Amino acid sequence: MAELTSSCVQPIRTGVHHQRQSLASRISLSRTPRHAGRDRRHMFVVESAASKKELGIKATKGTSKVTGNTASSFNRGMSAEDKKNALKSVFDSLDDMYGKGSVMKMGDAKFMKIETFPSGSMTLDLALGGGYPRGRIVEIYGPESSGKTTLALHAMAEIQKLGGTAAFVDAEHAFDADYAAALGVDTDELLVSQPSSGEMALEVVDRLVRSGAVDVIAVDSVSALVPQAEIEGEMGMVTVGTQARLMSQGLRKLVQNASKCNCTVIFINQIRHKIGVFYGSPETTSGGNALKFYASVRIDIRRIGFVKGPDGIEIGNRVKTKIVKNKVARPYKIAESDLMYGTGLSFVGSLLDCAEECSVIERKGAWYSFGPTRLGQGRDKAVQFLVDNPEVSSQVESATRASLVTAVSKESESKEELDEHFIDADEANQLDTVEF
Repeated sequence: MAELTSSCVQPIRTGVHHQRQSLASRISLSRTPRHAGRDRRHMFVVESAASKKELGIKATKGTSKVTGNTASSFNRGMSAEDKKNALKSVFDSLDDMYGKGSVMKMGDAKFMKIETFPSGSMTLDLALGGGYPRGRIVEIYGPESSGKTTLALHAMAEIQKLGGTAAFVDAEHAFDADYAAALGVDTDELLVSQPSSGEMALEVVDRLVRSGAVDVIAVDSVSALVPQAEIEGEMGMVTVGTQARLMSQGLRKLVQNASKCNCTVIFINQIRHKIGVFYGSPETTSGGNALKFYASVRIDIRRIGFVKGPDGIEIGNRVKTKIVKNKVARPYKIAESDLMYGTGLSFVGSLLDCAEECSVIERKGAWYSFGPTRLGQGRDKAVQFLVDNPEVSSQVESATRASLVTAVSKESESKEELDEHFIDADEANQLDTVEF
């Protein structure tokens, strides 16, 4: 019997007539049909002692043992300088074939560093790990009237404050320019498109991304991206999976172009309910599963209460945003904000909550204080004090942002210090010599 061990060749049993063949013959793979009493359909036989020596197989009496891969056995004799030269030649050949920068060291890849921009809410910036990431896909979903479009408009307003360009793809044909202006969006400089089909919407987004001149694009919403086949068909005609295929094809192109052009694409999505779900949440998002995989950040926003004025009239919603997925920071963080009717997210209210969480503002009982300055008794009075005193508010904001940067840096350092087990060279050698 001949016992053979390798990462590429599986051990098998061979017949006696194969063992009697000439040792001087070259390596050959003989395929024999099924025989009576045999469990395997085909048998592969390695036949040459000379060829075994070339492949790094140690020939022993009655057994054969593979000491390692052919390439790895050859590389063990290379010096460090030879490896560097070989790697450099590979880099040069790949650069000539696919362009400069096709393969490079992580320290030299400056484009791999992720930049962020503010979201308009300090608590949401803290939950996101600094803000929305540039060059990534972001999905915002939630129930009706929960503030999905408001979050996207605040993101566009913040990018315009930084000197960037924003675009809004209104697939629902329900864009309110007055409300956008009230949230701080420069509507005169805002790019707006109202596509007639889903293919047109994704083509507009792809062209704007590849131009390199747009920093943020918001698509409202995925559910309104109607495929052309559905538009041309009759009302009530069953079209299975057309929107999911459209989103999957479009995102395959967008995710690469957005990363290269450093453009953030925000998709607003709606919630649907699955039928026949008795255990777990029946909620799901429309447009298939492609957006769930391609999105680097997924935000779930929901209303958890109301904000009432001094006379008891409702003047806003208390919303909770949960970071369901985050590839650039720690996920599953929760942020709460005040969404005021007509003006959007309350920046001063989120500043007070974030400053309290970062220990910039201290609360004792119901009293809020910033250093020696007392802001007021109760959250509403503290917020009103910051509104009436912009100098104190700017000091609190600068101190909170400095603390936020420190917290994000500490979080990234703790993420790098996670203990992970890697196979070292000794363990790899032991795996190479294991007999099966």
